[in-house]
Amino acid sequence: MQKPLLLEIKGNSLDDGPGIRSVVFFKGCPLSCTWCHNPESKTIGAEIGFEAGECVGCNTCMNLCPEGALCRDHPFFVDRSLCNLCFACTEACPAGALRRIGKPAEIETIVADVLRDKPFFDTSGGGVTLSGGEPTLFMEYCGQLAQSLKEKGIRILLETCGLFDFTKFETLLYPFLDAIYFDIKLIDPAAHTRYCGVSNGRILENFKELHIRAQNGGVPVLPRTPLIPGITDTEENIRAIADFLVSCGATEARLLPYHPLWQEKNRTIGIAAKEGHSAMNNWLENRTLEACRTILLQAGINL
Repeated sequence: MQKPLLLEIKGNSLDDGPGIRSVVFFKGCPLSCTWCHNPESKTIGAEIGFEAGECVGCNTCMNLCPEGALCRDHPFFVDRSLCNLCFACTEACPAGALRRIGKPAEIETIVADVLRDKPFFDTSGGGVTLSGGEPTLFMEYCGQLAQSLKEKGIRILLETCGLFDFTKFETLLYPFLDAIYFDIKLIDPAAHTRYCGVSNGRILENFKELHIRAQNGGVPVLPRTPLIPGITDTEENIRAIADFLVSCGATEARLLPYHPLWQEKNRTIGIAAKEGHSAMNNWLENRTLEACRTILLQAGINL
């Protein structure tokens, strides 16, 4: 069983499913979306992050780094071509400006952590959300985690990009889920490859399969579309998504308004801003959101 790294377990969440929830964020994703709001979740391995605004300039980290990978003249402070990820600097940093991104966690530890909030789950109709990154990269681990949580009476919601082996998913994880949030970003396969790094054929087929099961009493699945300026929020793409959902018999969806705050996260992990995406520097305009809503509503898709 491949054991993942976790970014964090976020308690008291109101944005990742119904009720009060604890969200388990996994590190690693098979997609590489240009606008990823959790860029630190893309790679499976551990990384080092630097929060410039937290640094107090004590130079403790620079004095102990064995590789000389820390330099104030470096645009990201950490020269990741030299860093060997020993994480000595993160352990010594008194301000927490340097931190390790991605830590291992045993299933029993996660269960014990979230179980403390079960009274809030029960009162609010909440539970645990598996998110990321992409939890289905670690199908066996997530299945065992979800089963352990279900045995404690905790409801499980999966947030997924939809790119996974359906046979393994149906056997290892699906039986323990109470709901699925399924991202459908782009319909055109060439555009999906350009902006997300891979084609979307399997993603769309997986949604169809899950929706068929949902219609027959299986786990409810909610399609979601992040509205990215000039990429996913175009009239052409939203109409194509509406047509696809109608063809599947889906009658409900969710639109996720865009915000540019993820770009600061990129700098934290040493990724320079990309040219040619100036539209993504701005928040989504209300008129664009309403236009997208109108297209879906007119197609008979409730939001």
